[in-house]
Amino acid sequence: MNIFRRILVPHDFSDAATHAFRVAIALAREHRGRLTVLHVVTPYQPVTQLPEVSGWISDAEIVAGTKRSLDELVRRELRGHGAPAARFDVQLGDPTTRIVAAAKNADLIVMATEGRTGLSHLLIGSVAEKVVRHSPLPVLTVRPPAARKVRRTRR
Repeated sequence: MNIFRRILVPHDFSDAATHAFRVAIALAREHRGRLTVLHVVTPYQPVTQLPEVSGWISDAEIVAGTKRSLDELVRRELRGHGAPAARFDVQLGDPTTRIVAAAKNADLIVMATEGRTGLSHLLIGSVAEKVVRHSPLPVLTVRPPAARKVRRTRR
């Protein structure tokens, strides 16, 4: 039974997200599935609209540049024989909201988590944690290999 045919992979261009993407690729190969890689750009609102600030980059330009970068990343990671079908998308908005909305077209979300604890977790929070809480479907959170090593040495 192939229950994970449509896999959503949120990606923020971090090494941890690339590691989770590789896990998703392996799952997609095993279950003959397809991947959707999603990057969410949080809209930037300038503090002020000063006339002397001339380097403003529009949301459309940011999305276009991000799409090029994501396309390159997806192609690089899917090189080789037997690569699963994949597409990618770049959206503007709140990452948690966009990821949960995109989940309606998936069977599984595979995403990275940094595994923050204590004060940094309290202050920064976690998109992965919010997605786990609000997702209508299973979420596989993947820690980067370095985070697992650190945790083992602390025991």
